[in-house]
Parts: sequence; structure tokens; C-alpha cells
Amino acid sequence: MQEEIVIIGAGQAGAQLAHSLRQGGFEGPLRLIGDEPHPPYQRPPLSKKYLSGDVGAEGLWLRPPAFFETNQIDHIPNTKAVSIDRAAKRVHLENGDTLAYGKLVLATGTNARTLPLKGADKTGVVTLRSIADVDAIRDGLSSSSGIAIIGAGYIGLEVAAVAKAMGKSVSVIEAQDRPMKRVVSQAVSDYFTRLHRDKGIDLRLETGIESIEGDETVTGVKLSNGDVISAELVLIAVGAEPNDHLAAETGLEVDNGVLVDGSGQTSDPNIYAVGDCTRFYSNRYQRSVRMESVQNAIDQAKAAAQSLLGEDIDYDPVPWFWSDQYDIKLQIAGLSEGYDETIVVGSPADHKFYVAYLNKRKLIAVDSINFPRSHMLARRVIGETWREGLLPDA
Repeated sequence: MQEEIVIIGAGQAGAQLAHSLRQGGFEGPLRLIGDEPHPPYQRPPLSKKYLSGDVGAEGLWLRPPAFFETNQIDHIPNTKAVSIDRAAKRVHLENGDTLAYGKLVLATGTNARTLPLKGADKTGVVTLRSIADVDAIRDGLSSSSGIAIIGAGYIGLEVAAVAKAMGKSVSVIEAQDRPMKRVVSQAVSDYFTRLHRDKGIDLRLETGIESIEGDETVTGVKLSNGDVISAELVLIAVGAEPNDHLAAETGLEVDNGVLVDGSGQTSDPNIYAVGDCTRFYSNRYQRSVRMESVQNAIDQAKAAAQSLLGEDIDYDPVPWFWSDQYDIKLQIAGLSEGYDETIVVGSPADHKFYVAYLNKRKLIAVDSINFPRSHMLARRVIGETWREGLLPDA
């Protein structure tokens, strides 16, 4: 009889792992623990189509509930794992139950990062990570005239676009000198700065925050220059941090993420980890990386499933990401960190261009704006050839 596999985390990575194990022929007991009441669901649409109301909760589900029953995947919703006993090979749950495992997989994802701001605990101050979070944001938008968003990354700008389309007043406050600075070049930042300002967003760059104003309920955001932006709803969208505390508390190696090898195995041979919560060494990029993306969640879960089924695996992907803002689609192939040259092809004024990132004349990443052909070609080039100076055609 095959030993039991327990998966902590019922998001994209956990659900994919369970599916891949069954597809690969695993017939042993398989348990999937999730801390939300919903079946596993997609998170990227939360800040876009789910917030706008174009998609309901069921439209986010990765699989219908019957799928888990049919495939004998014991999905345990609304349940939190609180500790791991590695010696006894048991997981302790918040409700007092314990689960034995032969192999354990951590697919715990990330948490929305918070800020130590005065007033951040007031009613009306929200973060965005779950269906419940977006339900609260939508309710807040329905009863307010606008929103203040702290952070001009993917989530902040996506919510800004949706809120503006709802006819709301929107302010975005960013400490850096340009939006999405951590992941895109000056040219791409400049494009999105113009885009949002042209749409009527009050985008304030290089701006600090002193406090969130109000008594019990938020009334505004006080900036470091003394200005106050009125707002009945404040979204803190300053990135995410890996949910690696269970791993750390049980003595696994962590470093801003659970450390895993190319098979997804942690420092304990009986415990694997997959998805946004992991950090692994990429030979392709010659450094340790942690990726927050659907692509990584799916592909790393597939790789870990193959390893659990006895195959030799060394996971080292070409990462890709995307962001939808208004009718603009940003698609990113590769990781641009460490570039020493950029080449812009196409026309930002026409809302169709791409930026190629090179390091020593080798293509390492491409940002495509409304240019799907360049994105797909970039993924192939980066993944297969890495030929010096090879760029997608305009």
C-alpha cells in the first residue's frame, strides 16, 4: 500500500499537485488541507474580474467539488494546520485533529504584507489575498466615493483600474520614484504612469505616509508632507511575504521562503514544498529565486508530483507573469534582474511595444505590452536558445 500524502495548502499549487499525483498513478490516501471554505480557486482574477463582478466565486474554482470526490482527494476546507511533528510524521490541526503522513507537501503560498502604520488597524483598511478580502473591498467601494491605495505594484494598479472603471475616485501612493519598479524598466514604468494618470488616477510617487486617519473607521491617509487624502477605504498593496512559518517552526531550512531543491524536496526528505512559499536555486539565472506566479505554482507542483512518484526531476523554469490594467495586458517572460541594457521595440504611444532586457548581450527577459507574439517568442528564445542578441521581431 502506498503511504499517505498530506498537502497543506489548497491553492493553485496544492490542487495541481493532488491532480498530478492522481494522473501519475498515485493510488494511496491523499489529503488536501485548505484554510478557506471554498474549493481551490484562481487568485489572479481576484483583483480584476472578480472585483469588477464579471466573474462570481464559482467562476474562480479550479475544479468543481465533485472532482475531488471522484478522484478520491480528501479536500478538508476551512481548516488550519498549526504545527508539524516531524519525528512522529503528524500534522496538528487547529481543531485538535492530527493527520499522519508518509510524505508531506507544503503549498502554503503567501500572505499580504502589512505596514507598521499608525491607524492601520482601523475599519476600512484592507489587504487583498482571498475571496473574503475582495468581498470586503467590493462592499467598501459600493458605499464610498473612492479608495486610496498604498503601493503601485501589480495588485495596487489592477485594483486602481477596476475602481476607476466603477466611477470611483482613486489615489495611489507609492514610496518609490516609479510604479512596479521592482519588476520592470523605466520605459515600462513611464508607460503605466502615463496610462493611469490619463485615466484620472491621482498617482503620487516618491511619497511617504505618516498615518491613516480617522477614529474607529478610516477617513483618510496623511502623507509625510502633511497632505491628507480623503478616503473611506484604504487598500495596503505592498507585496506579499512567503507563508513559511510552519516550516521554520518545525526546523526546516527557510530563507524568505522554504528552501527546496530541483525536485521540491526540503531539508527533510519526507517533506516537499511547492509554489509561492518556496525558494530554489536556478541554474538558468545562477541565483536563488522565489516566484509568485501561476506558472510556477503549476509547473513546480507537477515537478514535485513526478519526484514523489519516483522520477528524477530538476525544476528550472522560464518564469512568466502577466497583469491586466484597463484594456492593457502586460506579459513578462523571464527575470530582468541584473540587466545591463534594454531595447524598446514598437510604439508606447500606440499601446503596443515590448522591452527586451539583456545581460552581456544575452536576452534574459522581455516585457510585452499588448504584444502577445513577442511574449510567446521570448519564452521560447529564453528557454531554448539564449542566443546572444536574439530578439522578437516587431
